[in-house]
Amino acid sequence: MRGKWARVASLALAFVTMAMLSIVSVASAELTGAFTRFGFCPRKAPEVSRCVYSVTDGGEVVLGSKTVPIVKPVTLQGGYTRPNFEEESPEFLFSKFVGATNGVTLSKAPQPVPGGLLGLLPPESSPPLINALVKAAVENGLTGVSSTLELARPANEIRLSENHLAEGEGVALVLPLKARLENPLLGSSCYVGSSANPIYWELTTGKTNPPLPNESINGSTGVINFLEGAAIIEAEDAVLIDNAWAAPEADGCGGLLSAVMDPIINLASGLPAKAGTNTAILKNDISETTADSVNENDEANP
Repeated sequence: MRGKWARVASLALAFVTMAMLSIVSVASAELTGAFTRFGFCPRKAPEVSRCVYSVTDGGEVVLGSKTVPIVKPVTLQGGYTRPNFEEESPEFLFSKFVGATNGVTLSKAPQPVPGGLLGLLPPESSPPLINALVKAAVENGLTGVSSTLELARPANEIRLSENHLAEGEGVALVLPLKARLENPLLGSSCYVGSSANPIYWELTTGKTNPPLPNESINGSTGVINFLEGAAIIEAEDAVLIDNAWAAPEADGCGGLLSAVMDPIINLASGLPAKAGTNTAILKNDISETTADSVNENDEANP
């Protein structure tokens, strides 16, 4: 009898072990190769047709009187639906965006603001040593300021047009944004733009048509590469631009002292800034693929 129970226990243990191995195998399924960049695409959602992963690693944002170079990479990732004509914009073919599964659709990358809170910049002809000393003095501690772009509205209010992105004509990407200004004196809620009053970028890889005083500038579709047997399309060194947007006043700066600090920040930053006085130039590597391709890669690598 004891031997019979030993055999039953042995079989039960083997069954449990196999089940655990099966669970581990499923849990450890992962994407491989260039597909790894789409790890947070909501590819299982029935409405998602394609996945996108875009890294902005250069360019600049002119906001009011401040020019902020993009020195830290910013990632936009998620999925999007099949294109459809928007009722309010029948001339544009847009897809609706679905946010990344990890909740980080647009990564937060604080960009240092040249001149800091005081706005002190050495003359362009200054020697490198003088430039370095001034930067060290005004862009750190209490006088240093960083600017971080954040989504001002839910991810499903982002709009994307594959056709316009590839053709270099028309609006390719619409982003509702706000910019957080960070500094020990400004507190945690100093923003330009808000959920109620976002900054809207209507980015193109083509040519802009801004109001004066800005002049027309050109974007670029970049160099097209095909990866993973042409399952992934990559636009390398694409340039998305918009210089026709407006920016509201900064608000909430200095916490309880915002009534005093807001006007100071707005005066120093040239805010509010009307359309035609601001610019966004984003240098990107953009990757796209179908949700089915990502799912197939996942299933092929249990």
